[in-house]
Amino acid sequence: MAVRVGAAAVMLGATAAVVPGQAAAAGEASGRPGPYAFADGAQSVEGARSTGDAAALKPGGAYKSSLPSSGKVSYRLELDAASNAYVSVTAVPSPGSTVSVIDGIKVSVQDAEGNTCSVDTASFGASRSPHPIAAWGRRETGRPLCQKAGAYFVTVERVDPEGEGSSPDTWDLELVALTEPRTAKAGATTAPEVWNSATPQPLQGESERRKGGAGFTRATPLDQGVWRDDIRPGQTLFYEVPVDWGQQVSVTADLGSSGSGVTGYTSDALHLALYNPARGQVADVGVGYDGGQKSGSLPPLPPVDHANRYAAAAQVSALRFAGSHYLVAHLAEDVADTFGDGPFALTLRVRVSGEPRGGPEYAGESEPKGVFEVSDQDREAAAQGVATGDDTAMRALAVGGIGTGSAVLVGLGVWTVVARRRNAA
Repeated sequence: MAVRVGAAAVMLGATAAVVPGQAAAAGEASGRPGPYAFADGAQSVEGARSTGDAAALKPGGAYKSSLPSSGKVSYRLELDAASNAYVSVTAVPSPGSTVSVIDGIKVSVQDAEGNTCSVDTASFGASRSPHPIAAWGRRETGRPLCQKAGAYFVTVERVDPEGEGSSPDTWDLELVALTEPRTAKAGATTAPEVWNSATPQPLQGESERRKGGAGFTRATPLDQGVWRDDIRPGQTLFYEVPVDWGQQVSVTADLGSSGSGVTGYTSDALHLALYNPARGQVADVGVGYDGGQKSGSLPPLPPVDHANRYAAAAQVSALRFAGSHYLVAHLAEDVADTFGDGPFALTLRVRVSGEPRGGPEYAGESEPKGVFEVSDQDREAAAQGVATGDDTAMRALAVGGIGTGSAVLVGLGVWTVVARRRNAA
């Protein structure tokens, strides 16, 4: 991440801070969740109806676009013959929109000859609650098709725009493109067959407050621990957990009782999803809610391994590289109809087991640099809960009226933490 000089200048004279997750809380003064926080500096790009007019996406870049209620929009990637490429598309429905159970987005990647490289979908599920959803496209050089250098096309479309309950609204899109270099040496071409698949026990202990962010680039860092937050109906909170090569992550989400005494039931009220560093979904869990405390856990997941990409199961294949993995929690809008606007207590029990081990030797750098690794700075940020997206952490130093001299000293220490490798992702 490029740390901007202006952020340090603002820090020196500031007497109040934008703390991690404050973007999510900005709209909560009125009891309503804040909007999705797009990446700072995201370039606006228009999706083309024809691939012949598709605008180029540069690996390492972040883009903001839009998706009409019907039809496809396309974007172009210029790729070499050696690198794997990933494009994640986050769709953000317009405020007040309605969606069907299967409505969502479909993301596909094709080469210049029309061969399909990958297809992925994301939907809103049984709660029918509009919120940011993400799907990814992949061009993998180890597959029979899509190995040549040249133009590739990313196509995005609505899954069920005319379904029952779906409103014909235009949705905002956030797109990020990443590349992963080939390995310097040939490795395993089959996924590991043996790993600890026992259901882990939820982590116990006293909880610590961490406020979730309002987008992928505002995700609040978490390490292993028990973390407490508040969530309102219709709100989506983002967190990031560094998971290194050879490590397993397990997460349990607890939703506290409403305290209202009202009876009722909301299906899939709390939805928790885990995404990999390229924002490809790994696994998810839905938790129904009747006003009493409820709990749900992600399924057992294998250790992060480069060879996982050869697995047939999607949730194994997605755990293919080290780096910041994202937890995204959403509380359905309909919860408010029965149990009020909240907020409701959300507890995340995060376990990261296994000693980090060395990963594959890459023959080059990823774009953005270092996105598929866990650095000491990443671990420090997770331990401190310092948001490292853009310059949020720098601005947070001014909280509580820190004096100028103290801010300089603390700032120098935090500068090291936030001088990370990610730019757009």
